[in-house]
Amino acid sequence: MVRKFIQIWSLPDLRNRILFVLGMLVVFRFAASVPIPGVDVENLRQFFSGNQIFGLMNIFSGGGLERFSVVAMGVAPYITSSIIFQLLVMIVPRLEALQKEGEYGRQKINQYTRYLTVPLAVIQGYGMILLLRQSPRPILSDISIEAIAAMLITMTAGTVFLMWIGELISEKKIGNGISLLIFAGIVASLPSMVQSIQLLESSQFVNLIVFLAVALLTIVVVVYMTEGQRNIPVTYARRVRGMRMIGGVDTHLPLRVNQAGVIPIIFAISVILFPPTIAQFFVNARSEWVVTGAQAVIAFFNDTTFYGILYFLLVIGFTYFYTSVVFKPDQIAENLQKQGGFVAGIRPGKSTSDFLQTTVMRINLPAAVFLGAIAVLPLVIQQLTDIRTLAIGGTSLLIVVSVACRAGCILARS
Repeated sequence: MVRKFIQIWSLPDLRNRILFVLGMLVVFRFAASVPIPGVDVENLRQFFSGNQIFGLMNIFSGGGLERFSVVAMGVAPYITSSIIFQLLVMIVPRLEALQKEGEYGRQKINQYTRYLTVPLAVIQGYGMILLLRQSPRPILSDISIEAIAAMLITMTAGTVFLMWIGELISEKKIGNGISLLIFAGIVASLPSMVQSIQLLESSQFVNLIVFLAVALLTIVVVVYMTEGQRNIPVTYARRVRGMRMIGGVDTHLPLRVNQAGVIPIIFAISVILFPPTIAQFFVNARSEWVVTGAQAVIAFFNDTTFYGILYFLLVIGFTYFYTSVVFKPDQIAENLQKQGGFVAGIRPGKSTSDFLQTTVMRINLPAAVFLGAIAVLPLVIQQLTDIRTLAIGGTSLLIVVSVACRAGCILARS
């Protein structure tokens, strides 16, 4: 490993690209530490520590949301916009045809994604401001129209700035820029976790050992599931093209176990976040029955047991849904048939498509259960160890391991 790092660092072009990416990550961390004027940061931190459903949003902002910094929204609006267009490409024929146009179509869809990011950032920022205004502890010192407009402009500009930095990083071909920004935000929270470990009492030593053991086991399982794949044997028939004989090659079609990545967790947290967020707006309503209903909804979703079970089931459901959206067995079977390839023992065409669909649904079950377990892992750890300040972020570990593995593979190939 040391020899490989020395080889990587000895290449001037690769070294300059790595230094550029590190510099951009430093700029991102600096922006995430600059709070917006007029915000009580301490009350805001306490508000987030007492509300688990905003944890994932804080992850995608790199901790900027917890400080309400100039990049408070992070890349969450861009991710939401990307997901929307991924789904639209599947159901809108015009976008589907545009995607098939190669590099031009991809750039056009990316341009539409950037355009949609701006209004999504404004909407999400305004919703967050309204939510903070409902906090029992005063967080925003000035809630005038001018102050809110200034906050929205700042947060929207911060999201566009991070989107631009992410694209600059992606151009260096070290890894996906947006993923690396999220990775940097998660890693930046490690010092505070170490400090929390130092503040633990000696009576919690056993709980700390359990916590660390589960953390190591989680990392191993995440690596195993992230890299896991099912290889479908494929044979290409021999064909004569001109004066050459081509084909006759035995290879395989890799099907990743976790094809959905972290997207089902994002979908699930969005669904869970919606009802209590809407209910927050009606806590101070004039009608008593509206206030009672809003408080009941908030209490319902703050119940740890209900929250954990619903979260787990939603992640499983969205894993199957998203996999069915992004995986196209008919298209794969058609491409194999055009190239003269076939799965051993399976007839080309419809039979191959059905076989691939069945195989993906089978390997999707462990992936769905894995993602569901990763999502509710912090709740389980809190119940087992009673350590509130050190909840393992299963989603954070999934992102960190995935990004680290992908960046490592890219550097190794370089």
